[in-house]
Amino acid sequence: MPVHHTPRRPAALLLAAAAAAVLHAAAAVPAAADEPGWTAEPVAGSAPAAPPKAGARPYFYLAGTSGTVLEDRLALDNTSDREHTITLRGADAYNTAGGAFAVRPARESTGAGVWISFGAGATVKVPAHTRAVVPFTVTVPPGSPPGDHPAAVVATEAGHEVGVRVHLRVGGPALAALTVEDVSVRGKGAGARVAYTLVNRGNVALTPELSVRADGTFGKVAGRGAHPVAVEVLPGQRVELTEPWPGAPVFDRVALEVTVTAPGGARATGSTSRWFLPWGIAGRTGVGLAGLGATTAAALLLVRRRRTGGGDGGPPRHGSAVPDQSAAPEHELTGASR
Repeated sequence: MPVHHTPRRPAALLLAAAAAAVLHAAAAVPAAADEPGWTAEPVAGSAPAAPPKAGARPYFYLAGTSGTVLEDRLALDNTSDREHTITLRGADAYNTAGGAFAVRPARESTGAGVWISFGAGATVKVPAHTRAVVPFTVTVPPGSPPGDHPAAVVATEAGHEVGVRVHLRVGGPALAALTVEDVSVRGKGAGARVAYTLVNRGNVALTPELSVRADGTFGKVAGRGAHPVAVEVLPGQRVELTEPWPGAPVFDRVALEVTVTAPGGARATGSTSRWFLPWGIAGRTGVGLAGLGATTAAALLLVRRRRTGGGDGGPPRHGSAVPDQSAAPEHELTGASR
């Protein structure tokens, strides 16, 4: 598969750089602080070296059945005054713990990333102010399971990497399923947040919506209506997220229910409960309970001493001629006959 090179005009270079900046901010792995002087993105249009358009693709989308070979093209734009040598590879994609889209190193890619091949074009020299269009193939192995297989094309030079997502779907039954786990509340008042874990149990990527319902013991508590969650959960991935909850009460016991839905009929709920107490009330309540406990303990100890004969009068002295009159109340307490 030949690599096509096209010299860039200055006006076209400015347009390409602006489009690449927007695309990479949304769909690519974050670049290093210093500009590398080149960009990577899917080819837009049908011509082998067509210039970028306003509606350029933010990622590759490929679909086919198991056993098929799919094709697409990557554009490398050199916006600098020197030649760049760029290495290309495929990589598996996954969610970080916080839900971001990330790619695995070459040695750790065992899924759709290894289905991507650039053939002889895996290393490309791009002259100054030139666009190189590099074709590649995706070979779906026979017997591959249906659903989404997240991957990316990674372009590397001198430690700088740019990743372009490959959204690959293998034909067959699609299952949208998820669970909501580990629901908890962090913080209090206007700064409270609902923490939860989303697990994609199906075989397609999910773009969820979330709502929060709160039921207070002492009255109505504000939750949160259904709204999109700014994350795409890939198949088999687990992400840990938090949601602002400005409606958390100051004093109440609240039962909280988190409901998450996604296209395809996916729906799941998770719940938790928590007491909300102001620090002043909590402190005074704690001191009051401690004082009540101490008073109760002292009263029980006094009653126990009286029942075991440890009263103030003490035992009678031996040889005393005067009878001890303290025995009468003792008889009355026990109910013995006189």
